[in-house]
Amino acid sequence: MGKNKLKKFMEMETFDNVFQCGARELLPETQVYPMAGHWREQYFHNDNPIVLELGCGRGEYTVGLAQKYPDKNFIGVDIKGARMWAGAKEAIQKGLKNVAFLRTNIEIISSFFSSDEIDEIWITFCDPQMKKATKRLTSTYFMQRYQQIVKPNGIIHLKTDSPFLYTYTTEMLRLNPYPILYTTDDLYANIDNGESNMHVLDASALQTHYEKQWLDRGLTIKYIKWQLTPLKEWSEPTIEIEKDSYRSYGRNYTVKAEP
Repeated sequence: MGKNKLKKFMEMETFDNVFQCGARELLPETQVYPMAGHWREQYFHNDNPIVLELGCGRGEYTVGLAQKYPDKNFIGVDIKGARMWAGAKEAIQKGLKNVAFLRTNIEIISSFFSSDEIDEIWITFCDPQMKKATKRLTSTYFMQRYQQIVKPNGIIHLKTDSPFLYTYTTEMLRLNPYPILYTTDDLYANIDNGESNMHVLDASALQTHYEKQWLDRGLTIKYIKWQLTPLKEWSEPTIEIEKDSYRSYGRNYTVKAEP
């Protein structure tokens, strides 16, 4: 581990807005994190809605949402601590009390919150995980886990540059009766065409550093917003989907504009 990364990890240990816990650190008798069910009273000290950003990376979207919506609480979740350090530090410097960061594996997200504790989830520019469906953050594998912590009919947002993930998620929503509130395969074209409904405005209000890069390289941004209605059974998509011609998480490649 590089000295700079080690320094960030050590500094994060002093941040009161960062919580770090892996599966081994969960309460052995229940496999639940002690804060589960108590985030509002023990950390945020208010009764405002709690919104998660999964795969938050550097945390810039989480911090941006917290600034835009001071009447909501936001928790950025990721396993990459060195990246998370940037957002956590920015939140402290800006005095934002409605922001927290949770460093853990998203696969065990249901261990960190109680039933109905979460109001919304944002999934922004995550790895599309084209090789394994159970790792995709919009798969039925994860829908089952989200249902354990999100209130009935809570909201999930997907914002992605990946045609693969957008197509997969659209098919997942077709097979499972989740009400789609809004969907578009070209978010900013809708704005250019004069569309200004609340869904478009919410999704386009913030842009991350990498989102701007995708736009500069000719990629379109896709967005889906749906309600997480409680289900007892799920149907996983089985259709063949064309793989993306680039890697969403890579930085050293040439991107071809979509036709």
